[in-house]
Amino acid sequence: MKPTALIAEDEPLLAQALQAELARAWPELRIVQAVGDGAAAVRAALEHRPDVLFFDIRMPGLGGLEAAAELADAWPHDARFPALVFVTAYDQYALQAFEAHAVDYVLKPVQPARLQKTVDKLRQALSQRPAGGELEATLGQLRHLLHGAGGAGPQPLLKVIQAGVGSSIRMVPVEEVVYFEAADKYVRVVCAGAELLIRTPLKELLPQLDPQSFWQVHRGTVVRATAVDSVHRDESGKLHLALRGREEKLPVSRLYAHLFKAM
Repeated sequence: MKPTALIAEDEPLLAQALQAELARAWPELRIVQAVGDGAAAVRAALEHRPDVLFFDIRMPGLGGLEAAAELADAWPHDARFPALVFVTAYDQYALQAFEAHAVDYVLKPVQPARLQKTVDKLRQALSQRPAGGELEATLGQLRHLLHGAGGAGPQPLLKVIQAGVGSSIRMVPVEEVVYFEAADKYVRVVCAGAELLIRTPLKELLPQLDPQSFWQVHRGTVVRATAVDSVHRDESGKLHLALRGREEKLPVSRLYAHLFKAM
């Protein structure tokens, strides 16, 4: 069967250019769909299950890294995960990160010679891929890339969360927070006896939290490790956290399931 690919690129002209260059470099490749945002990319990939994904790094809503992580979380256990190629404008930090973790990339605008190298790698990878294990390898790559995105150096750790409440500012010691949860344009700060909202995005908040104390367990959830009472696996294989003194269960994505292993 002919290999298949999905393109996720929010700039139509660049998507057309990539498709045209792929037709020249890899004539037998069939493009099953081209979409313009990360959420659509996840839906289309689950529908078509292509052999290769070309994901633009920057797209409306979910970027390419986040879309790939969400797709990996939803991917069927019995299906082979696609080979992943990121499409990016020239960014030295991003390119170094991709190369360090053996993730292939295509530069914008598309350069035929560079794309041909990517095609050659993909052809070889698809012909040699084992029956299993590629999803775990991809999850490891995505973890490194997501946590290294931005390239910023170490930041001072937060001691207090300052949340606006009416005309006042509530000062909450970080050690009192049970978990943080992204909610539309806000982040919910859930404590034992109160819930507050802050405007600082979770992506900006995470580098300011002690990674030994606060664990990211989902794209939109960071939990205080000592607040977790137990971890349960449901019938579909998904992990859920039970918290001390609270009734809700927090889902754990595949990307972070490695955090929970018996000692």
